[in-house]
Amino acid sequence: MKRAVFLDRDGVLNIEAGYIHKLEDLHLIPGIAEAVRRLNDRQIFCCLVSNQSGPARGYYPVSHVEALHKRLCLLLEQEAGARLDALYYCPYLSEAEGGTNPEFTRYTTWRKPNTGMLVAAAWEHDLDLPNSFMVGDKATDVDMAHNAGCTGILVQTGYGESVLSGEYQHHTKPDFIAANLAAGVEWILQDFDD
Repeated sequence: MKRAVFLDRDGVLNIEAGYIHKLEDLHLIPGIAEAVRRLNDRQIFCCLVSNQSGPARGYYPVSHVEALHKRLCLLLEQEAGARLDALYYCPYLSEAEGGTNPEFTRYTTWRKPNTGMLVAAAWEHDLDLPNSFMVGDKATDVDMAHNAGCTGILVQTGYGESVLSGEYQHHTKPDFIAANLAAGVEWILQDFDD
């Protein structure tokens, strides 16, 4: 079994911009591609796990989410020769939470803080969840990590700062707080070196 680093998308890899309706509005956070490349260079499995409720809310089709991910991967490659080994996302949202498109409006174990995306990734790629890391900018990312037995890292980019100040979602206890993904990767690599 392999250890993995799971990465949220918005606010961790790319600049938080709400629901991204235009592909060209997806921009990497500076220095992020190099951070992912450091994980790649150590042969650490890198996996995107992201709630993407745009299709459920009727904002855009699921093909648009796929196109955004294609652009994300292209920018990572162009900037630092970095890559994601797998991408998982949840386009579903319950009606109570605001889902309106019948095709994607439902409760699902894939939506964070549920563990469905991590369990699917672990099953399909032989990953060791208890010895893996989840990096996110929201309480739900850290809660999903803990629900799956992973180490939860909260970055202060995206919504991270407001999670720490208690303004956003509920109080959560990350295992480590990092200024950004680069600082989180530094901490993760120390653990791999121990």
